[in-house]
Amino acid sequence: MSVLLTVLLIVQVISALTIIVLVLLQQGKGADMGSAFGGGSAGSLFGAAGAANFLSRTTKWAAVVFFITTAALAYLGRPASSVPEGGVMENHNPDQTVPTVPGSTPATPPAAAPDASVPAVPATPAPQQNAPAQPETPKK
Repeated sequence: MSVLLTVLLIVQVISALTIIVLVLLQQGKGADMGSAFGGGSAGSLFGAAGAANFLSRTTKWAAVVFFITTAALAYLGRPASSVPEGGVMENHNPDQTVPTVPGSTPATPPAAAPDASVPAVPATPAPQQNAPAQPETPKK
C-alpha cells in the first residue's frame, strides 16, 4: 500500500506542475497565441487555432488526472475506523454521566455517603434581614 501511495503522490505532483505550466502558457482570449513564442512560429506547429485547443485540452486532462489522484489519496490515506463493531451506542451505560475510556479515571467521583463528622447544611433558608435604610441626603 505504501508503494501505491508513493506512486499516486508522484503522479499528483507531476499533474499539478503540468497544470501550472499549461495555464501559464495559455494567453487570454483576446491575445494572439503566437506572440508568446516569438512571432508566428507556434501557429505553424499547431495550426491557426490549434495551439489554444491543444493547450486547453491538455490542461483539462491534467486536471482530471489531478482530481482522480487527489480522491484516491484521500480514500487510501484515511485512518482506520475507530467505531466499535456494534456501533457507538452499543455499550452505553445510562447511569454514567460521562463515558470513560478504559484505564482512565472518571470525570466525576461517585457520590459518597454523608459523613457524620461534617455538619449538615440547613434545609430551610435563613430569614432575610431588612435592608439598612439609606441615609438622607443633606438639604441645601
